[in-house]
Amino acid sequence: MTELGPVAWPPAPIRTERLVLREPEARDRAAFIELLASPEVHTYLGGPRPRDELERAVPEISGRRPGLFVIDLDGAMIGMVRLDRHDAESPGHVRPDVGDTELGYLLLPEAWGRGYGSEACTAALGWFADALPGEPVVLRTQTANERSMRLAAKLGFTEVERFEAYGAEQWFGVWSSVTPPG
Repeated sequence: MTELGPVAWPPAPIRTERLVLREPEARDRAAFIELLASPEVHTYLGGPRPRDELERAVPEISGRRPGLFVIDLDGAMIGMVRLDRHDAESPGHVRPDVGDTELGYLLLPEAWGRGYGSEACTAALGWFADALPGEPVVLRTQTANERSMRLAAKLGFTEVERFEAYGAEQWFGVWSSVTPPG
């Protein structure tokens, strides 16, 4: 993963109807550990990381991570959205010569089913489209992850291909601010 390019970071917090997307802060550490240790969250991501390992590895004060937004609901972290540039070695690409920016999202299980993922991802994609007009965004998810597949469709991602990786069928799609959804 590399920087997002010529994007000023961090941006001002992004406010939606119910959420704030902001840079991580020290107060988010416990929620990050919960997110990364959750078996439910990591069902389709190779499994959770051990909590004791995370307690040692997650810093007390978060370093600057361009493209990483905390999803904040009423002052508390409920998840994260990230826009990371992946190199040409990753499976599935729109532009293999330069790599692609990939959307990723994780929400705590108690935040599932309320539309927060859609609201947060829509806001992050809007910010990205303003910051890097016309640049496509890709998304990879297991086809077995029905929630993620529904969210990709709702956000306007278009399927490019399916491929096998990590012992499961993967879905690869693309979104562009210059191509209206389906």
